[in-house]
Amino acid sequence: MDHVMLSMHYIQKGLLFLKPSFSESGNAVTPKEFMDTLLQKLKDSLATTLIHFYPLAGRLSTLKTDNPRYHSVFVDCNNSPGAGFIHAKSDLSVSDILGSKYVPLVVQSLFDHHKSLNRDGHTMSLLSVKVTELVDGVFIGLSMNHTIGDGSSFWQFFNSLSEIFNSQEETIGNNNNKLLYLKNPPIFREVSGPIYSLPFSEPDESLGQSEPPILKERMFHFSSETVRSLKSKANQEYGTTKISSLQSLTAFIWRSITRARKLPNDQETTCRLAAGNRSRMDPPLPENYFGVYLSPVQTTTKAGNLLENEFGWAALKLHQAVTEHNGEKISSEMNRWLKSFLKLGGLSSPNIVHMGSSPRFNKYGCEFGMGKAVAVRSGYGGKFDGKISAYPGREGGGSIDLEVCLLPEFMEALESDQEFMSLASSSS
Repeated sequence: MDHVMLSMHYIQKGLLFLKPSFSESGNAVTPKEFMDTLLQKLKDSLATTLIHFYPLAGRLSTLKTDNPRYHSVFVDCNNSPGAGFIHAKSDLSVSDILGSKYVPLVVQSLFDHHKSLNRDGHTMSLLSVKVTELVDGVFIGLSMNHTIGDGSSFWQFFNSLSEIFNSQEETIGNNNNKLLYLKNPPIFREVSGPIYSLPFSEPDESLGQSEPPILKERMFHFSSETVRSLKSKANQEYGTTKISSLQSLTAFIWRSITRARKLPNDQETTCRLAAGNRSRMDPPLPENYFGVYLSPVQTTTKAGNLLENEFGWAALKLHQAVTEHNGEKISSEMNRWLKSFLKLGGLSSPNIVHMGSSPRFNKYGCEFGMGKAVAVRSGYGGKFDGKISAYPGREGGGSIDLEVCLLPEFMEALESDQEFMSLASSSS
C-alpha cells in the first residue's frame, strides 16, 4: 500500500494551542523568551524523536533497470538533508480560526508542503514541522509523506514528539542522554523477498494532479450522548450489538449527505472507510508497526435504498463490509487497488462519502507546555467533495468531531437538514 500513496497528498494535521498569559503579575517570562524556549525545545525534541523514526529524515528514491524493465521506490536515509523545521509568524488570532463558521482557507498556510504529492518526497522532506506563532496562540502543523506512514503512524510520531518534549524537564545530564526510551517505540518491518515493481513504464506518466473545485469545510461536533444514541438505535433496529459507534455515525452522515446531494433514487452512492489492517492480518501485526497498513472498505447501494430503509440498514451494511475485511481479502485486493489508485490518481469519485482518520487516535494527548490543545485542524491534503475526517471530541468521553468537506451547494443543503442539525453542533 505504500506505493498506492504516491499519487496522493501528504498527511497534514496540526494542533492549535493558546499561549500562556504574560500579563499576570509575577510572570518573569516575556513572550519572546517563551517562544525562543519553545522553539529550541521543539527542535531538540524533533532531533531526538527522529532517532526512533529515522526514515522520516530520508528522501524517496526510485530504482530503475531496463533489462528487465523495473521500477521501485524506496527510502534513502543516507543521501538526505533531513526533516524540515519552520518557524513562522502570523497576525491571526485563535478566534480567527475557531470563530469562523467554516474552516478559513488561511489554515492551509499553517502547513508546509502545500498541495505536494507524496511522489514529491524525492526532492522534498518526508516530514516537516511548521510552528506558527499567532497573536495569542501557537499552531504546530505536521506534514508527513503518506507513503511512509498512515494515520496511526502519524499520530504515533506526534505523540512521541510530545513525550520527548515533556521529558526534557526531567532529564539530567547532557543532551545526548535525552529520552531514548519511548513508551510506544515504532517497529519497522524488515524487507524480505522480492521488492514490488510498479505497473507502469515511467512513474510520471500515470501520476496526474488536477485542481479540485472549491469546497466548504466545516467542523461538526457530536456529543458522547448523541454517539451512544446513534449506536443504540442502529443495533436495536437490527437486533444486534455488534455495530460500532463510528459505523453508526458514518451511516448517519452518509444518509445525510446523500439527501443533501438530492440524488435520483436509481443513482448509486458509495460509503468508504479507511480501515486499519494491523489487527486484521494473520498473524496480527503490533499496533506500533510503522508504515502504511490501511486499505479502503466500502459498500455501494442505490440512493433510494439508502434513504427508504431504516438508518440501521446502512449501519449494518457498513458493519458487514468491515467484518469481511480480513487478511485474506486485503491480500487479494492489493494489486487491484494499486493499479486503480495509480491510474486514477486519488480517492475521490462521484457520489462518495469517505470517512478518514479516527477518533481513536490520541490527538489531544499531545502537549507542548501550553496545556491541552484547543482544536485539531488539517491542511489542504486529501480533500474532496464528500471527504470526512473523524477526530475525538476535545472533552473526550466518546464524543466525536467530524471535519466535513462538501461542494458549497451540498453544504448549504446539509445545514438545512433538520434531522442532521438536530444531532450535530458546531465544533470549535
